[in-house]
Amino acid sequence: MAQNAKNLIGLTGIPLVMVLGNSMLIPVLPTMKAKMDLTSLQTSLLITAFSIAAGIVIPFAGYLSDRFGRKIVIILSLVVYGAGGLLAGLAALWWDNPYSIIMVGRVLQGIGAAGTAPIAMALAGDLFNGASESRALGLMETSNGLGKVLSPIFGSLLALISWYMVFLAFPIICGVVLLLFLFLTKEKKQEKQPIPVKQYLHSIGLVFKQHGKWLIPAFFIGSICLFTLFGVLFYLSDLLEEKYKIDGVIKGGFLAIPLLVMSIAAYVTGLIIKKKLGLMRWFVIVGMFLLSASYVLASFVKGVYPLIGILVIGSAGTGLILPCLNSMIVGAVQKAERGMITSLYSGVRFIGVAIGPPIFTWLLDISRTVMFWSIAGLSFVFGVLAIFLLKPKQAQQQTQAGGEQDQKAAENKGWRQVSELLGIEPATPDEKSKEAAVEKYGFDPDELLKRILSGQKEKEKN
Repeated sequence: MAQNAKNLIGLTGIPLVMVLGNSMLIPVLPTMKAKMDLTSLQTSLLITAFSIAAGIVIPFAGYLSDRFGRKIVIILSLVVYGAGGLLAGLAALWWDNPYSIIMVGRVLQGIGAAGTAPIAMALAGDLFNGASESRALGLMETSNGLGKVLSPIFGSLLALISWYMVFLAFPIICGVVLLLFLFLTKEKKQEKQPIPVKQYLHSIGLVFKQHGKWLIPAFFIGSICLFTLFGVLFYLSDLLEEKYKIDGVIKGGFLAIPLLVMSIAAYVTGLIIKKKLGLMRWFVIVGMFLLSASYVLASFVKGVYPLIGILVIGSAGTGLILPCLNSMIVGAVQKAERGMITSLYSGVRFIGVAIGPPIFTWLLDISRTVMFWSIAGLSFVFGVLAIFLLKPKQAQQQTQAGGEQDQKAAENKGWRQVSELLGIEPATPDEKSKEAAVEKYGFDPDELLKRILSGQKEKEKN
């Protein structure tokens, strides 16, 4: 097997592990709430602890991977991730009141998650070039999407054995992914020295000074998408089990529907947008208004099936937004700055996941209508802000236009030099006109006129 294929097999499981960290727990949360006698806020913190830890550590994990190597950071992260799951599972198995220990395990899992998918994406960029890099990143994104869809079903299946099996599954999953990565993926030797911490922070400041006007809204929009997604899934999971008595695999299937729609929309969007920044911008704006509209409509719906159908509209909007933001941020920032900016963006997105469930719980305690209208209003406001602020094209437009002109001029010059060397200098427009006249009249009228005029001038001189 070629080394590139081995590298790819070793890398593709890593984004899957990161997705499972929260999505696999969502369908089991109501059972955990009942078994450990938790409040709704305590239950939501099981998601928050993981996401806050990951969001804080991701930028540091990116820097450590630059300094010490990506592979060692990913290996240690998978070990910590699996150990956190094992600690949480054993606490549930052996302790009478395991909640505090489970929370410690979830924090460890979040720390481990920080060094998985974001660093794997960076490693893919190191190992592959050109079209092969695009294919590698596309396959990793497919793994991520597949994990989003299957994780609620997988979590529901594990809960049929016992509610804490969802934690004990993590060391097994991490162990398999770790072995594949350890033996199949080979890291290239780093050729450049990592930048010092002070310079690293200074570079971040310069990027935001130059691009902050649109980068900051883009970060917030990405965070809002995941904030609303996980908040709604948390609410929907509790609603299905508490009010409609739908649990087990059937509940996991219902929770997978919005995630499936989001993944399909993201995949199709990725095929359409390519590198068209203007199109990406409008997709983000439309997606935010779809989110807002779906939550307004959801506030009027009572039945669970119509509710899921309407929430699918918002999921499609999220699917429009996320790949566009990824491409905007990667495409509009210099290559040397991409690692730090994408790490920060991933961290901000995780903060959105972290605050989603507790804020939704707080809003739901006020009223269901307040919950939906609040997030609808937030989505609408950032949709409007996107119209006025989300303009990365302006930062690149002159550079791109100049680059295209320079490239075209260089190509023309290159072809002319090659032609001269081969003795086949391409004909100019004047030469082509002369050839056409000779073919039609047997002589060139312009040339004859020039000779007559030059002859008259000579006579006048004499």
